[in-house]
Amino acid sequence: MKTRPGSPGEGSGPPAPAAGLPPPAERGATVIPDRVVARIAAQAARAAQSRRAAVPPDRGGPAAPRASAAVRTGSVRLHLTMDLPYPTDIPRVCERIQQDVAERVARLTGLRVGEVLLTVRRLVTAADSSRGRVR
Repeated sequence: MKTRPGSPGEGSGPPAPAAGLPPPAERGATVIPDRVVARIAAQAARAAQSRRAAVPPDRGGPAAPRASAAVRTGSVRLHLTMDLPYPTDIPRVCERIQQDVAERVARLTGLRVGEVLLTVRRLVTAADSSRGRVR
């Protein structure tokens, strides 16, 4: 099978430079602010909380996870704070949530996730979630 230059099957050599653009090294860098990465991490944590800890993502359940991020030179450190159901295997659930969030943030931002620190704010029993949030 023959391929034309620049077609997907070619695979030899670097891609041709775009007409009129400076070389990639001179174009600058894409910067993703800490607050944007934190928001992505919080959404990923909510999905992971629902999937890994069997916490329904409705408003009557536990408080939404909170996240903060520190982006430095292509990598990010995340800190998550969330509620978990009781009883649950806390170490296993936390480890899986950390992995899920790290993978999702890396995939969506292109950043290397160096650390995901997870703090369990409180454990929520079935009675707590049926009454709403306890303060």
